[in-house]
This record gives sequence, structure tokens and C-alpha cells, in this order.
Amino acid sequence: MNQEDTFPAPNQINDFPQNFSAQLTTENLKDAINNEIFGVISDIADETHQECYVIGGFVRDLLLRRPSKDIDILVVGNGIELAGKVVNKLKQMNKPCKFAIFKNFGTAQIKLKDMDVEFVGARKESYRSDSRKPIVEDGTLQDDQNRRDFTINTLALCLNKNRFGELIDPFNGLRDLQNKVIRTPLNPDITFSDDPLRMMRCIRFAAQLNFFVETNTFEAIGRNKNRMEIISKERITDELNKIILSPKPSIGFILLDKSGLLELIFPELSALKGVETKDGIGHKDIFYHTLMVLDNLSQTSDSLWLRWAALLHDIGKPRTKRFDKRLGWTFYNHNIVGEKMTADIFRRMKLPTNEKMKYVQKMVLLHMRPIVLSEEEVTDSAVRRLLFDAGDDIDDLMLLCEADITSKNPEKVKRYRENFQLVRKKLKEIEEKDRIRNFQPPIDGKEIMQTFHLPPCAAVGEIKMKIKDAILDGIIPNEHEAARNYMMQIAREMGLTN
Repeated sequence: MNQEDTFPAPNQINDFPQNFSAQLTTENLKDAINNEIFGVISDIADETHQECYVIGGFVRDLLLRRPSKDIDILVVGNGIELAGKVVNKLKQMNKPCKFAIFKNFGTAQIKLKDMDVEFVGARKESYRSDSRKPIVEDGTLQDDQNRRDFTINTLALCLNKNRFGELIDPFNGLRDLQNKVIRTPLNPDITFSDDPLRMMRCIRFAAQLNFFVETNTFEAIGRNKNRMEIISKERITDELNKIILSPKPSIGFILLDKSGLLELIFPELSALKGVETKDGIGHKDIFYHTLMVLDNLSQTSDSLWLRWAALLHDIGKPRTKRFDKRLGWTFYNHNIVGEKMTADIFRRMKLPTNEKMKYVQKMVLLHMRPIVLSEEEVTDSAVRRLLFDAGDDIDDLMLLCEADITSKNPEKVKRYRENFQLVRKKLKEIEEKDRIRNFQPPIDGKEIMQTFHLPPCAAVGEIKMKIKDAILDGIIPNEHEAARNYMMQIAREMGLTN
């Protein structure tokens, strides 16, 4: 069986969550938005004689029973002006809130407890071919729904009192929610060409919600993929991060691959695809193996940077792949090559090049060490060196390595898991006994120089290294007196003392 067969086909529809109800009535929706903030907005909208709706993601998530703290309020009129009146009303009610106006975007934001409420006037948009920034004009509710990315994000609930809770659904977004379908409200070629980032958002929603991308919508991504060149690296990476953080990230990356976007935005990951055979010997598809590791890790960790490490742990394999008639396929030093590639990828994608990047590099560099340990006799010396090199990240490294077990052989998986438990036990024992994690040798360079009247030189570094190795190899305990005695022994052997 091909490794690809272990994944659901892109756009496969699964059963809808049992708590979804397609028969939500107006009364149900009234109850669902029976919140003080909506009551205040409703009062102000009626006082100012303006149509007002809650629209988009909040309504979608409300129907999906997903928690949402971001509320978009659409005003057929002046959104900023209405927001200002809402703030004044909240202050009269002694409700603490923060208010911000973003004139360039024509929006205003109220932060109330743990909710972000954003107000905008209804608008219609037109686009130039060289920019995803639209030319904006005042519009109607219909104009505003027409300009939105997907039918599931066009849903609107009226907040005016005579229609409070009424669902406005011109594109059958409720039906698409029920059927787990993502489609554009208008021609997908126009939708994606106007704002190419919507192609990434489409795949991101599919990954987050486990939804099916309607066929014409999905094919339009392939037809318009080259439009991604006008999108900044930062915006692309932001969507990638959301895909990586989704419950099953492989869904998003398979769709990125099938649509043709992956090779444009992440060529190094795309290069992992495929199986080569020589003399009847093949290797596993590294791309699908990587996605399995990422999915496995997603069940045990929600750390974005550890998930990035899972995505990049074998990124150096295509550049190190060799065929040996005796050994078969080899990938020597792919972890070292992958560490360097990680830095290049982070810089190109505008990811942080600080401690977060160094953390991912460390995980990529060390990801084979616990696996090698689990295949051999687990010696104290090897465990000390692993603890020293991994430091406080040892627990994350073990999670990554356990996720890296993707064999279809149950006996092999069982053996690996049992051996990993032995490694974990040894790590705990050695840490408690020798205090190796993040340790600094008890003798520093300054003490070595003072003792032997040496200037800074290679001999000082050599002595310090030999003391560290002696501690890691269990020759001496991690204590100052033992280290100093060992230092004197080394110095005599080097001819530094009589």
C-alpha cells in the first residue's frame, strides 16, 4: 500500500458534528446572541436608524458551536460613528472597555472583557491586478456579502429589534456548513484573483474545520496559484502557521500540494515528495512520512515551534540522499543539513530568527539521537550527553521522536515504544543523580588560567573540554573537588606541572 493511501483523500467529506443543527430557528439564534453587548448595539442601531448585523466568522462559529471571541459588526452606514456611540453607552453603564479607531481601514474596535468587537460600514470592493488592496466604496448588505471569501463567512444576523436574530443567507452558507463545504459566493476565479490570500485561507479553513473544498473552487486555486506572487511572505506564513496549528495539519498540506501552491510557497517541503527505486530497493515517501509525524505530534503538543520542528525534521534528506549497493538508500548527516536549511527557511519566510528558530534547529539536529539510543543498549554516558545537548528541551525532543514512529509493523512500533520508555526512565535517573541538564563544568576557564598562570589559549579550552567529557562519561562526578583533581591530572599529562 502506498503511504499516501493512509491519508484521507483531499476534499473527503466526513460526518458532520452531531451537535450541529440545520433546523436552528430565529428564536434559537435570538437566544444564542442574547448577550449584553448585542443588546447595546441593537439599541444604538435603532436610535440612529441604521441597519446593523453581526456577520462572518462569529456567526459561522456560533452555528458550529465553536468558541469565538472576535465579533464583526456590519453597519449599513457609518460603522465608526455607531461604535463611538456604543462606547459612550458602555461607559454610562460603567462597563470597562477600550476603544480604537483605524481610519485607514474604516474600522473601529471595542475590547470588552475577553471579546474584540470590530465595527465597519458595509462596502463594495474592486481590485487592481497588481494589488490585493481593494478600492472601497460604500455599499449595501448585499454588496458586503458579495465581497466575502466563502459562503460560510457570508452569514449575517440582524441586530435591529424588529428583526433581531434573523439570519440573512443569500448564498446558502447554512447548507454548506451542514454539508461541510467550502465554496466562494461568486466566481472563484475572480474571488482568488482579486485577493490571492483567499486561496491560503480556503485551505486553512479546510484544515481547521475538516471541510470539503467544492470542486470548482479547488480547481480555481490551481488556475490562479501564480497570483500568490503579489502576497507578502508574512501573510503567507501567518496562514501556514494556522494550518500547522490545526487539529490535523496533513489535511492542509495535502491540499496545498494538490493545488500546486506548495511548490510555490514551500519548495523544500515539496521536494520531499516521491519514491525512488534502484536495484529493486525503494525508500519511503518522505513527504507523507513527515505529515504523519506532524499529525502524530499534534495529538500530544500544541506548540507551534515543536510542530515546525516536526515539519522540518527530515527536510535535509533530499540533499543527502545516496544509494549504496551494500546499504541501500542512505541520508547521512541529513540532520546537520536540515539544521542549516531551517535557518534559510525561517529567514525567507519571515519567521522569527531569534530563540524560536534556534529551538527548531536544535530539534532538527538532535531528532535522531533518542531513536538511536532506543535501538542500542542505553548507556549512562549516552544519556548524559543527550541531556547535556538537549537541556530543558529534552521533553519536547522525546515527544518529537515518539511522533517519528510511523512504521506499519506493529511489533516494531511496540519495540520502539518500550525502548523509549526505557530511555525516559534512564533520563530521569541520570538527571536526578548527576544534575546534567544545562550544567556548566564546575571548573571554568578563569580558574584554569589562574591555576597554571596561562593566558587565554587552546590549552585552556582543551582542559575544560576534557573535564566536561569526563563528567559526561561518568569518569568523575559533577562536583568541584573531583573536577579540580582531574584538572591537575590532565595538566601533568600535558606538561603544565611537575
